[in-house]
Amino acid sequence: MSDGLDQPRLGVNEEPEEERREDVWEDPEAETDSEPEPDEEPEADDEDVPAEEDELPRLRGPEHAGGDLEIPDGYGVIEGEPTGNRRAVGIVVARFNGELTGELLRRALDELERLGVGREAVTVIPVPGAFELPLAAMALAKTRRYSCIVALGAVIRGETPHFEYVASEAASGLQLAGLETGVPVAFGVLTVENEEQARARLDKAPEAVRTALEMADVFSQLRAAAGTQPA
Repeated sequence: MSDGLDQPRLGVNEEPEEERREDVWEDPEAETDSEPEPDEEPEADDEDVPAEEDELPRLRGPEHAGGDLEIPDGYGVIEGEPTGNRRAVGIVVARFNGELTGELLRRALDELERLGVGREAVTVIPVPGAFELPLAAMALAKTRRYSCIVALGAVIRGETPHFEYVASEAASGLQLAGLETGVPVAFGVLTVENEEQARARLDKAPEAVRTALEMADVFSQLRAAAGTQPA
């Protein structure tokens, strides 16, 4: 009887095993057909990214940007204008990286001429490098013959910490020259990683010229206002 009972069990189990094997092979095909292709999901993500990226520039920018400043009515305001009327301007320019600083100088002189500063009112002092710019700016400012000073140079990062020392000392020294003498000193020194970045920022020279003339106009107005005040 044991042999007779064993045979029906084997026969009963054969069909479910075949059905399970068919199910195992059919289910992955059904799931593959119903699910999206792997390439479709990144496309949906890519469509979302530009919408987020479009909002980022409105929230913050990679660089400083100019803008108008609104001041409420009723307050006294002294604001300078970048004009060259009766302005004597001193320019200190580094010879190091001369191909770049020469272009900075050319653009600065063109901007001065455009703003009405005559050639006879401009003095140019070349110095060896950016490190010497503060000393030359201080010397010019102490003569009291110049309304403002424009410093031009190009410091490019190298393989040693030399870049940090020169860039830092040039910036702090030029600021000190203006603070100690009361003559505006505009910073037109490029501090960049490579020559390509420097060439993309050559318009910093005209910007430095406008900054120097604007601050010179502010200082002139302040002196005029102080002279009219009662003792």
